[in-house]
Amino acid sequence: MINLAGRDVGNHLGRYVLTGVGLGLLIGVTLTMAGVYRGMVDDAKVLLRAVHADVWVVQQDTLGPFAEPSSLQDDVYRSLLGLPGVAEAGNVAYLTMQVKHDGKDMRVMIAGYTPGSLGGPAFLVAGRPIAQSHYEAVADVKTGLAVGDRIRIRRHEFAVVGLTRRMVSSGGDPMVFIPLKDAQEAQFLKDNESIVNDRQRLAVNPAVNRPGQPGVLQAVEAIQTASHRVNAVLVRVREGFDARQVADHIQRWKHLTAYTTSDMEDVLVAKLIATAAKQIALFLVILAIVSAAIVAFIIYTMTMGKIKEIAVLKLIGTRDRTIAAMILQEALGLGVIGFFVGKFAATLWVPVFPKHVLLETTDAVAAFAITLVICSLASVLAIRAALNIDPAEAISG
Repeated sequence: MINLAGRDVGNHLGRYVLTGVGLGLLIGVTLTMAGVYRGMVDDAKVLLRAVHADVWVVQQDTLGPFAEPSSLQDDVYRSLLGLPGVAEAGNVAYLTMQVKHDGKDMRVMIAGYTPGSLGGPAFLVAGRPIAQSHYEAVADVKTGLAVGDRIRIRRHEFAVVGLTRRMVSSGGDPMVFIPLKDAQEAQFLKDNESIVNDRQRLAVNPAVNRPGQPGVLQAVEAIQTASHRVNAVLVRVREGFDARQVADHIQRWKHLTAYTTSDMEDVLVAKLIATAAKQIALFLVILAIVSAAIVAFIIYTMTMGKIKEIAVLKLIGTRDRTIAAMILQEALGLGVIGFFVGKFAATLWVPVFPKHVLLETTDAVAAFAITLVICSLASVLAIRAALNIDPAEAISG
């Protein structure tokens, strides 16, 4: 039997292929948007996976250290080490800021940790780990830095001694790891002018400078010790202990909030990127509707362009389901061409994006199935129009 769809497509091959390519670019944008969401989720989880911590301990009743501010005394980790099931604990400090390199600013997340303890980069692709307690850094390759470069963080310069890969913040900013003491100073310690101004205000404030009450000295001491704080304490659980039970024990007895790694992933995905996820989902729905409308319009136009041919087919006794199958095959053919063009286009332009875009096979399979469903539904209008054509059209004017 002659394939009617194949004959019709062959007669208008150029227009048909170009239409498929146009649809493919739209599908490519859809795949890219799905990849942007996947990349956001992966960025949110990559640090959690890299530090190998089982429990994150933060300020009580906060979603810190990423979704909300969190501040703890840096000696809290000592009290945690004495709890049952705690094998290791380490302080960490995180802050997002602009750093200078070669006179240019770059936005990074600074991660402060104690060298040799929890919180450092998972692996290095070049150089060595941080070995000193001050002024050394390990940077993600996304920063564009190289081993031996120097970057300025607040008042000090740091030598880049190592490079790591895929260490980014939940917002996609590359990370720079520095010693904990330097990160504490960068985040909590005031600049010299602020300290002088605070001392002058306190000196003339009678409320804190009464005779016999060393209010100024206490205030100055508070300023000087303000940097002895961290954002979170990472805990590694002993073998044989359950992380959930250890976290509950910490919350019950230490009046802190403790999250397991899975809890922290839920916080990052459900709280930190929830709004962006809803926007992307809405955009994907709009793209699907637009794609369906385009396919429906194209197939309907192609069908109406061959009214006489369809009338002749009906006149010679061609069954309605054969005509419907022809239109459906043309619509599905557009979908197949569009999907493969879109997949190729998305793979081609994804590396250009400044943030991580993750194209997953499961998303591609789902997109292919959805594309075929959309094309099938979009062909219904054209099929109904074709079946309503009067065979008499074949012999009319």
